[in-house]
Amino acid sequence: MNDDKKKAMQVLKTCRGQIDGIIKMLEEERYCIDVSNQIIAAQGLLKKANKHVLTQHMHHCVREGLANENEKEKDAKVEEIISILTKLIDK
Repeated sequence: MNDDKKKAMQVLKTCRGQIDGIIKMLEEERYCIDVSNQIIAAQGLLKKANKHVLTQHMHHCVREGLANENEKEKDAKVEEIISILTKLIDK
């Protein structure tokens, strides 16, 4: 497992703990704004994990795909990145 995958795993495990805490907050009927702030923090962790996953993808999968002589493979990797960027931008 490379460094970016390890970082993504750690961030996701942290996020899982935070989500468990949010559920507990809701069960305890804690103040809504406090719960909302914790949800926003968890979303930030998910974005950070996604950054690590996409960084790993660019350094390995995309680099390998673009080094391939097959033009369809190259085009597929470019379209893949365009697709994920569109999803991120359109949120």
